[in-house]
Amino acid sequence: MAWSQSARKPIFGLLFRAQQHAAQGYSYSAFQTDLMRNHGEQSAAIIRRFSSEVPVSEQMNLIKQLRERTSAPIKDVKASLVSCNWDIDAAQKDLRKRGVVLAAKKSLRTAAEGLLAIAQDEKRAVVVELNCETDFVARNDVFQYLASSLAHLALSARDPGELVFPFGPEYLENLSVSLDHPKLSGETTVQSAVTEVAAMVGENVKFRRGFMLSTTAHGVVSSYLHTCPQPGLGRLAGLITLEAEDSNVPLDALKKVGSSIAMHIVAAKPLFLSKELVSAAAVENERDILRTQAESSGKSQMAMEKMVEGRLRKYFEDIVLLEQKYVVNDSTNIKTVLNDLSKEVGTKVTIGNFVRMEVGEGVGRLDEAHGSEATFCAA
Repeated sequence: MAWSQSARKPIFGLLFRAQQHAAQGYSYSAFQTDLMRNHGEQSAAIIRRFSSEVPVSEQMNLIKQLRERTSAPIKDVKASLVSCNWDIDAAQKDLRKRGVVLAAKKSLRTAAEGLLAIAQDEKRAVVVELNCETDFVARNDVFQYLASSLAHLALSARDPGELVFPFGPEYLENLSVSLDHPKLSGETTVQSAVTEVAAMVGENVKFRRGFMLSTTAHGVVSSYLHTCPQPGLGRLAGLITLEAEDSNVPLDALKKVGSSIAMHIVAAKPLFLSKELVSAAAVENERDILRTQAESSGKSQMAMEKMVEGRLRKYFEDIVLLEQKYVVNDSTNIKTVLNDLSKEVGTKVTIGNFVRMEVGEGVGRLDEAHGSEATFCAA
């Protein structure tokens, strides 16, 4: 039978390689092993080429399915599917391994976006901040689920025995958390859960800080969240405790007013509860600035003193909660609101403590891990 030129070339090539191996002292068995290895590599290449020839429609379907399973970025999903010959289960496993490594590399990138999550019971409320790099990830359901889970975990953790308790990542990161989400389930540590979500979303994700407020024997803790994608989540948060002297009065009225004042705190950004809590040095510094401004007016000494005192009152109205105009009704102030509430319930009602937090405030500063940029005040 006559062989074509193209058919003879492979045979001649094998004979030539056999002669080379014999000249170099190779045995027949060694040559056969080498031949089989090369044949295996060629077969694997053929299989890879064949596997990659998945119809485009099927490729898109697999990408969509893996995205739904993992929430990973499309480019990472496709890369894992291609490297795993479009085996979706193998790709999911590869994606998790790849994601954890990438999450570690991204851990130093700035994460100034994210959400605040609140959890509370009758006597305590907790607000925590979970950060990410973009607002897009903050809208991810897995990210939101983790933020809520951390808030509830902090609330269920041991009672710190303090009315105002600020805490950082170290308070929660080694605690166990039980997760029940289609894309994130099982029992793990907080630190591992945060890393897992970072791997899913392809960004730096970090638990940054939290605050817990507790009330006394007869009082309420109220909260307010602004810009809420769903209940219990938002970008701005206010917490406040109201306390009644008479332990027999009902607390419904306190809860209603407390929620309203919590909203006021978010909007008005108070720094202190009362004028007495503003440091003497801060007041004197402001007075010097106002006096210098008044001197440029050219008015009499008495007129300048009146100007300084009037502007100082405005300064207190800007930063002191009790002196601020009520955002719900600017014809009154918070002090008057409390007085009216006290008359309504028949006993004196006071503000115990308040906290105001905003996503990303102070990020990039050396003290960011301690959350010192949040406003909190103890009476």
